[in-house]
Amino acid sequence: MAPAGRKKVLHKIADLIEAEALALTVLGVRDNGTEINMALKAEAGSAAGTFRYYAEALDKVYGEIAPTAPNVLGLIHRDPVGVVGAIVPWNFPLMIGAWKLAPALAAGNSVVLKPAETASLSLLRLADICAEAGLPDGVLNVVTGPGHITGEALALSMDVDVLVFTGSGATGRRLLEYSARSNLKRVYLELGGKSPNVVFADAPDLDLAAKTSAMGIFRNSGQVCVAGSRLLVEASVHDDFVARVAHHAAALQVGDPLDLNSHIGAVNSETQLAGNLGFVSDAVAEGATLALGGNRILQDTGGTYMEPTIVTGVAPHHRLAQQEVFGPVLAVTPFTTDAEAITIANSTDYGLSAGVWTASLPRAHKMIRAIRAGIVHVNTYGGSDNTVPLGGVKQSGNGHDKSLHAMDKYLDLKTAWIQL
Repeated sequence: MAPAGRKKVLHKIADLIEAEALALTVLGVRDNGTEINMALKAEAGSAAGTFRYYAEALDKVYGEIAPTAPNVLGLIHRDPVGVVGAIVPWNFPLMIGAWKLAPALAAGNSVVLKPAETASLSLLRLADICAEAGLPDGVLNVVTGPGHITGEALALSMDVDVLVFTGSGATGRRLLEYSARSNLKRVYLELGGKSPNVVFADAPDLDLAAKTSAMGIFRNSGQVCVAGSRLLVEASVHDDFVARVAHHAAALQVGDPLDLNSHIGAVNSETQLAGNLGFVSDAVAEGATLALGGNRILQDTGGTYMEPTIVTGVAPHHRLAQQEVFGPVLAVTPFTTDAEAITIANSTDYGLSAGVWTASLPRAHKMIRAIRAGIVHVNTYGGSDNTVPLGGVKQSGNGHDKSLHAMDKYLDLKTAWIQL
């Protein structure tokens, strides 16, 4: 299909997503428990914007003419890779699905999309929407099923040229093994993080920093890849700042994700909740202090809910400081110098996101350069859009979602060397 045709289809997909944004969001919330106030923007709203972004981007991606001798013409073509396999998680299925699907389609590929087995409803509806928008039959296939069956088959397929995945490190390792066992397909992984949020005593507004830091970990019950799950606080303001964060966290209402008054929805499953609580009990056993929460919340409607939880005195080597919880659990660690903050921030295997709060511009730039992360927020946490890439370093993965850089995964470079 010519670029103009692909553009028209992607814009139509965005139109249809916007037309039934509430229905799509409710489908997702019933699956994964995200509070609907957040999900409306993060799921349907974000997905529509992503399709529009790549609709407008696709005909701005050009080939190149190489500088060569006068009697030679060197052309560099950008061709679609062919078939893309995409495996997406349960926390934001529509948003992350769009991050994979829109640039892959914009580049001219076909896609086999596998949702998480606990959150497939919104992506199944998206497949219908794509067909209604004029996407040719077979260009998008949404295939459900458990990871060890459907995901494995997709990763081992000799007909899949590129595999993209957002999820756990353990699964990411298996996908790399499957690539080696099959056709050596390229594999791009976003594997989560243990993101440090570093607060200096000279932060321009400590209360704003506290409120933003609370939402940076507790929204969607902490089930966010870039969540600021490690709070590093300069010792001179540590007690005051932790009290401020606890004050804002205690005011958050946890409850039915379809209730507009709920600030925080449900934990995804009983298994996830049990894991969250286990992290907290282990941290306390290692000498940390439970400053807020730490318990399951029982609701008349049933379901899996957990209190926003703050644990202080978490040593950098503790499990709570090293491993991704993917729950509403904040680990707090004090520091005294810039160098110590950098050392602690970089002390995990992850490198997805980070935050820095300071009024010093030189310090901010120093921290941006020193912290190993794919994105560093300064005097804010979260909120980037499609104009900038999202990706990690170290064991947070490789490759990028969002921005024009995302299209690199879905295009092959082909050189034409022409003797004139």
